[in-house]
Amino acid sequence: MHSSIVVLGGGPGGYAAAFLAADEGLEVTMVEADPRLGGTCLLRGCIPSKALLHVARVIAEVDELRHDWGVVYPPPKLDINKVRERKEKVITTLTGGLKQLAKRRNVKVIHARGVFENSTTLRLEGDDPSIGSDKTLTFDHCVLATGSTPAMPPAFNIGSDRVMDSTGALSLADLPESLLVIGGGYIGLEMGSVYAQLGSKVSVVELLDGLLPGADRDLVKPLHKRLNTLFHERIFLNTKVGSLGLRGNKIEVAFEGPGKFGAEQFDRVLVSVGRRPNSRGFGLENTQVEIDGKGFVKVNEQMRTTDPHILAIGDVAGEPMLAHKATHEGRVAAEVLAGKSVVFDRLAIPAVIFTDPEIAWCGLTEEQAKKDDRKHEVAIYPWAASGRAIALGRTEGLTKILVDPDTERVLGVGIVGAGAGELIAEAALAIEMGCEVTDIAQTIHPHPTLSETVMNAAEAFFGTATEIYKPKRKSAESAS
Repeated sequence: MHSSIVVLGGGPGGYAAAFLAADEGLEVTMVEADPRLGGTCLLRGCIPSKALLHVARVIAEVDELRHDWGVVYPPPKLDINKVRERKEKVITTLTGGLKQLAKRRNVKVIHARGVFENSTTLRLEGDDPSIGSDKTLTFDHCVLATGSTPAMPPAFNIGSDRVMDSTGALSLADLPESLLVIGGGYIGLEMGSVYAQLGSKVSVVELLDGLLPGADRDLVKPLHKRLNTLFHERIFLNTKVGSLGLRGNKIEVAFEGPGKFGAEQFDRVLVSVGRRPNSRGFGLENTQVEIDGKGFVKVNEQMRTTDPHILAIGDVAGEPMLAHKATHEGRVAAEVLAGKSVVFDRLAIPAVIFTDPEIAWCGLTEEQAKKDDRKHEVAIYPWAASGRAIALGRTEGLTKILVDPDTERVLGVGIVGAGAGELIAEAALAIEMGCEVTDIAQTIHPHPTLSETVMNAAEAFFGTATEIYKPKRKSAESAS
């Protein structure tokens, strides 16, 4: 078999590349080892986790109604099988849609594992009847979109299904009475929140001195405070897990840290210490593709690797490992193969942590600005001044804008609060367009909404926000 374009991997980056390449009139074959399209995001990541987080959030809202508004419902009864079935239905609906889209675009889909025999040939491993007898597929160009997998340190891999990665946690095999989350990153906190709201006693252990390393500390503080309540003050920072051991039907964990020392047993343990790129085991050593020290495939701004026949996108091509970044890289790769002069050159790749409250940011963070010695000013609008946030009982949030003091261009935006992930897109657009902070301040936002807090933060930069008092900012001209 031969195809002009082969896309190896059927995740958000892979199918975006395949579909756009087909729309551009190219012959495209997509090779995916899983029997369903969608990749980690759809099958074992973003989508199922957000479906479960929706359940957790509704349970939390009912609790808030009881405590804050006096609206009392009977305690919820959890049918874990029904929850699992609903989650699977969401996945099935979306994967079915992708299958139909591939068919309508005449993208040939082969469900097999592809291994490079050389720079223009894949060996296909699998039982798909469309493979043929020689089990090889040649191509002019290949887009490598093999994604990433959860990292599992050898010391934690004790051969028990009670020690889970994110994939195991999403399967909802049961609802453990006690759950330890190793790692205070976004995946661990999201899944920990789900299990806590469903009824598990959740603990979190993090080696560093704060949750969500890399996120703005102003944004993390409100989340940490709320999670401390949800997890019953069982967040252990600056603490190392020395060992795991199976004791009957329990996992015994040895802790080493100032906040937690000694051993404790848990029904299940979720290991959430990051992800690693899927760059090994695909025969890339038989090509000219180069891999860096972290396992990422080296690419240029057109997503081309050091092999002229192979491009790479998504998690395997570098951080940040985000589905929407992979999608845009996939579209760039498709346009490059269609002969267009394009590059991946984005000023702002938004990041969202779907905890409660959510955290979202894009562009420059304050920590990065200080590290780079970049001139900046910060404007913060507390949600305690937002009528909409007060009405919702969600005043813990804030909206923060970083501004270049000389040009007044927006450098970065961070938001923590209910629905922050839905609000950050406006900020990403502002940064991509090179907006000045006055552009946001003078854009009329609907009232009463949480989106107003973006406008209000821009007004706070000038000292003109209506609902808070801040001395008016002196312009550079008046200061001189």
